[in-house]
Amino acid sequence: MFQELTRYLDSVVARDPSPRSRWEVLLYPGVWALGLHRVAHWLFEAELFFLARLVNTFSRFMTAIDIHPGAKIGRNFFIDHGFVVIGETAEIGDDVTMYQGSTLGGTNPTNGVGGKRHPTIGDGVIVSLGAAILGPIHVGAGARVGANAVVTKDVPEGATMVGIPAKPTLVEVKPETQSFVPYGTPCTERFDPASQKLELLQCEVQVLQKRLAELMEERDAAAAAKQAAARKRKAKSA
Repeated sequence: MFQELTRYLDSVVARDPSPRSRWEVLLYPGVWALGLHRVAHWLFEAELFFLARLVNTFSRFMTAIDIHPGAKIGRNFFIDHGFVVIGETAEIGDDVTMYQGSTLGGTNPTNGVGGKRHPTIGDGVIVSLGAAILGPIHVGAGARVGANAVVTKDVPEGATMVGIPAKPTLVEVKPETQSFVPYGTPCTERFDPASQKLELLQCEVQVLQKRLAELMEERDAAAAAKQAAARKRKAKSA
């Protein structure tokens, strides 16, 4: 257990340059919120819902972070600062980072059936400050959600999402952007508003080109099948 805690603290230090030691990390509100959530989730799984909510309420009061006891969270989850909201049916993979003000929110079903209402977050995802991921969607492993983005559709693996509603944008693949990047997007001149709009258009063109290629392949396959059927009928009649 001590080794597991040490490994977790080291994973936080690797993503946050400010702490001088592991002892400092132990004072982080995100670390306390995660620890209390583990207790609340255990109570929730045991169907001790009132006690789970009690622990959740205490945690929210102490840390300003609201994680529903039903949320499922993997290893090395790190909340940098606070004011984060995570809904009941949210599922979070390993090595995920969320920054202040971000939300994993749910839909409000009109049919009265709860079900899966919150997002599923893949391994290694970075959710930047003020971002909102809403509904039972899937965010692929290694994806990055930019500041104040609002995500309402599935996100492919490794994509960087920006805007309202969020769309994928192109990011230069450099050594400093291949691993963990604070706040999910590198702070370079490529991220001024004009270049973001251009990159979004380029990305949409690439998507359309890919879809056109798929349609052409389907057309060629249908034509080949039609020709094969015609030859077969001709052979039978002969």
